[in-house]
Amino acid sequence: MSAPPANRLALALAQLNPIVGDVSGNADKVRKARARAAADGADLMICPELFISGYPPEDLVLKPAFQAACRAAVESLARETADGGPAVAVGTPWVEDGKLYNAIALLDGGAISALRFKVDLPNYGVFDEKRIFTRGPMPGPVNFRGVRLGIPICEDIWGAEVVECLAETGAEILIVPNGSPYWRDKDEVRLNVAVARVTEHGLPLLYLNEVGGQDELVFDGASFGLHADHSVAFQLPGFRETVTTVHWSRAGDTWRCEKGPLAPLIEGDKADYAACMLGLRDYVNKNGFKGVVLGLSGGVDSALCAALAVDALGAGRVRCVMLPYRFTAQESLDDAAAAAKALGVKYDIVPIEPAITGLETTLKPLFAGKPRDVTEENLQARARGTILMAISNKFGLMVVTTGNKSEMSVGYATLYGDMNGGFNPIKDLYKTEVYRLARLRNGWKPDGALGPDGRVIPENILVRPPTAELREDQKDQDTLPPYDVLDQILYRLVEREEPIASIVTAGFDRDTVMKIDWMLNLAEYKRRQAAPGVKVTLKNFGRDRRYPITNAFRDPGVPPSQPDPSLLKPGAAPKGDAFDF
Repeated sequence: MSAPPANRLALALAQLNPIVGDVSGNADKVRKARARAAADGADLMICPELFISGYPPEDLVLKPAFQAACRAAVESLARETADGGPAVAVGTPWVEDGKLYNAIALLDGGAISALRFKVDLPNYGVFDEKRIFTRGPMPGPVNFRGVRLGIPICEDIWGAEVVECLAETGAEILIVPNGSPYWRDKDEVRLNVAVARVTEHGLPLLYLNEVGGQDELVFDGASFGLHADHSVAFQLPGFRETVTTVHWSRAGDTWRCEKGPLAPLIEGDKADYAACMLGLRDYVNKNGFKGVVLGLSGGVDSALCAALAVDALGAGRVRCVMLPYRFTAQESLDDAAAAAKALGVKYDIVPIEPAITGLETTLKPLFAGKPRDVTEENLQARARGTILMAISNKFGLMVVTTGNKSEMSVGYATLYGDMNGGFNPIKDLYKTEVYRLARLRNGWKPDGALGPDGRVIPENILVRPPTAELREDQKDQDTLPPYDVLDQILYRLVEREEPIASIVTAGFDRDTVMKIDWMLNLAEYKRRQAAPGVKVTLKNFGRDRRYPITNAFRDPGVPPSQPDPSLLKPGAAPKGDAFDF
């Protein structure tokens, strides 16, 4: 006998921050959130995609012992729902008939009352789920206390097929658990996808996303709901945990939310800053570091990284070190000291002259008769890197590396020198964006930031021409085009994969574009050895843009010839679904 239709439903959204691999800790988070949901009178609490394992679990999820631990945790949580409190829908890996699925388990009445498996497995950008999981069957709705719930999982709503199946088989409400990582303007993209599914079938939709940093990815939360008329039913905040219960009632043939919260969202540069801060905080805390150390040079990159570190961890967990040499200007010393004072961090000055003298003395017999060149410049960067790593070892502090995306794109960085470090919060920010975020932080601080209010980056740092100070009167623009030009070219080459001919047609100097493209390709071996860092753009280095190091192709910079269809024999190309890679 089926349950009578309900007219009211209280749904708790557990926008939580899991740790990949911490199965027991993630299960305990579910328990604590469920207690909160019970106090709020919730009927059902929804948790994000793969919450029990943490997302993305990558190849960890292929270990049989890990699969078994996840299942045991879910079964334990299921038994606890016999207490009459809220049911729980939780994401977990699930093995069925020897196949591994990305699943949602509905736990109710002391049992696992339903399982649904993800159908559309993303395999682009940062995602590679097809190599790990088995595609689930097309799902029908779950009958929960008289309400037919459709539970498409994350990517299942990015196409029309899964939601169409749920609608045709009687779903009344769509509940979408997600592990959707942040990149710039992602909230608008998600909303547009959700609106499209709601418009097609006239079903209300609840979109639940996780929050927190996992290696290079940051999950921004920002969960939301839509009514059947695609008006916003509720909006949860971005970049922080919350367990929020929203009350829905049946109105005729559909459901509406009763006064759901409408939290303001931070967007644009503010969202990028919040993502960098959260990514750094979670990388340090989830990996058990006591704090961080970084070289504070008097430049904008290290100043922004220091501000992010203090906002993420508090001044007491941040140590800054100035490592001057004969080419370090007094202006740099003054600016670094002013930044450290404004942030309230421990600040040391460690001259590197003795280290450089020792290295040059050791190498003198080998270098006899050779002129001084970039080799000696790199010795400075590598001496600094060695000193910072020594401080890291001695005091248990993770080194924050401070190179921006412009430098990493063209290899304007020293391997085993200024590239040393455990994590880079500005790795996916171009130099012009670093300046924007530095100016932004001087007039704004995100919620949850632990640093001081007001100006924390001295104005002189923001107006001085950038320099590595590895030789007399050196400026970045001795080697590189102006950053406002360089960054536009790099954006077209990296994010948009534009041909050189197209970039030149847009008004950029051909020789400059050719040089930048050459440098971009040449620096791949450096980027492969760089520290991980927060992803904020559509295409970051590492998880998104994966180029071979050994690569002989170069764009000739001229418009490509038109394809010759006469060379393609009939039947040579596959038709329809003949090949599925």
